[in-house]
Amino acid sequence: MTTPQILAFGIIAAMMVAFVLGRWRYDVVAVGALLAAVTVGVVKPTEAFKGFSDDIVIIVGSALVVSAAVARTGIMEMAVRRFAPNISTPRAQLILLVLTVTVLSAFIKNIGALAIMMPIAFQMARKSGVSPSLFLMPMSFGSLLGGLMTQIGTSPNIIVSRVRQDLTGVPFTMFDFTPVGAALALVGLVFLAFCYKLLPARTRDTSSMDQAIEIKNYTTEAHVPAQSSAVGMTIGELQRLGGGAAMIIGIIGESGARRKPLPDSIIKEGDVLLLEGAPEALDTMVAQGKLTFSKRRDTKATSDNTGIVEAVVTKTSDLIGRSAQELSLFDRTGLNLLAVSRRDKRFTERLGQIRFQNGDVIVLQGDLKELPDLLRRWNCLPLVERGLKLGSVRNGLVPLLILAAAMATTALGLIPVAIAFFAAAVLMVVSRALPLREVYSHLDAPILIMLAALIPISDSLRTTGGTDVISSWLSQAASVLPAYGALALIMVAAMAVTPFLNNAATVLVMAPIAATFATDLGFQPEAFLMAVAIGAGSDFLTPIGHQCNTLVMGPGGYRFGDYWRLGLPLSILVVLVAVPMLLLVWAL
Repeated sequence: MTTPQILAFGIIAAMMVAFVLGRWRYDVVAVGALLAAVTVGVVKPTEAFKGFSDDIVIIVGSALVVSAAVARTGIMEMAVRRFAPNISTPRAQLILLVLTVTVLSAFIKNIGALAIMMPIAFQMARKSGVSPSLFLMPMSFGSLLGGLMTQIGTSPNIIVSRVRQDLTGVPFTMFDFTPVGAALALVGLVFLAFCYKLLPARTRDTSSMDQAIEIKNYTTEAHVPAQSSAVGMTIGELQRLGGGAAMIIGIIGESGARRKPLPDSIIKEGDVLLLEGAPEALDTMVAQGKLTFSKRRDTKATSDNTGIVEAVVTKTSDLIGRSAQELSLFDRTGLNLLAVSRRDKRFTERLGQIRFQNGDVIVLQGDLKELPDLLRRWNCLPLVERGLKLGSVRNGLVPLLILAAAMATTALGLIPVAIAFFAAAVLMVVSRALPLREVYSHLDAPILIMLAALIPISDSLRTTGGTDVISSWLSQAASVLPAYGALALIMVAAMAVTPFLNNAATVLVMAPIAATFATDLGFQPEAFLMAVAIGAGSDFLTPIGHQCNTLVMGPGGYRFGDYWRLGLPLSILVVLVAVPMLLLVWAL
């Protein structure tokens, strides 16, 4: 090997070791490796930052924004509750969650599909009394399998399609990946449904800040407008929308008369409902019942600067002994009082008539530029921001329509994937499906920076001739192997590299090798390129090779060594199923 080849291999090997040791965050490791590659000359200074303009980075970032907007609507949660309201056993819940995230991952970025379904997994775990770790890793693996089914499901498919275009002039189409990918997804779902018990039960080592300040007894009120789906419902039916974590504690008719909130009491147009429960459950009940926190409040909720803040009333606060109604809170400040919580207290009065006391926790909605000054003036202490959706405006089906349009245009080949998803992300912001102030919080900067930094590093193997060296090694190793053995070898090689290198970067390294590999053996390149995409998209062994595995590690309380327990047999199963399917679908 030449000196540049040795340096390129050495930098990548050192980077892999750093990833495994885990002493530095993965984006820091990737950036450090990029600087080292530039310093020793294996990456030209003019090529160092080309990864930041790569279509892959644009697609990943845009898909995260699109997925966040879809998740914000609560439509997925509504659909699960409507079509599977009685699923309560852990295995049935796991099958539903994995199946849903697998199907979603075929059409939106798999990390986005996983992020959409994770809150539902936590709710189901609480409902069945099991640890969320039972669901999260199988869901992550399901999202990886689902991403194998379409061209846009995962980054490796997009890259390998581009490599085929460079080689043959014809890229893979949207659903060329579906026959093999669907078979793997089906087999994987069956495996996860029966073998999930290989996972140890884990809990988070430390509670999150959200859990530390968890408040379950917020009181709020909601108005029943004419268009509300709650009109004609019973109290029991509406409460079921909250999943048992919220209840109706009072009904005030349009005339002002109070009615007892009995389970079979009928909800009427114009009623004001007093609600109590956890903020997520209250928000779900109001959103799915198409209730309003009040006509007046909703008119102030559409500004890009409008946000929600939780605050504690201190003993020196000017609010003590006074109610929002007496303070003319909305008229004087433009703030909406959305909810109040008091320890061991159930309120019977309307929200605006509650007199504040020391220690009350209040939820205020208003201009985020003005809220800090008002809280200081009132001597109230703001709580850590928890991203409450209570009282936020939803755009209903708009995000789904935007996503469907992006999918249709890419499937028909009218617009490149990067342009379609970038346009979809912009439309999500323009339509206010996702507030502008939240956009950058959903862009996973460490993932994007790592990906952008790894692109020129991985390309250094090609520019230095390192890929030819690896191809020669693989060709020698496979010289006595039949076609299925050669396919299995390239797939296992991609799987072996992926846990230590980003999956997209793995394809950038392995796809040219696979093409050369196939040519040397006298085969067509399509099946080998597909094998690389499957191997790179099937990172089931570590939490560092794919962002989906990284995403569930903290919430699931997993350890580095937990992944191979479930991932190793699944990886073997993928090879055993994928190789004959590739031979069946793609002629060599």
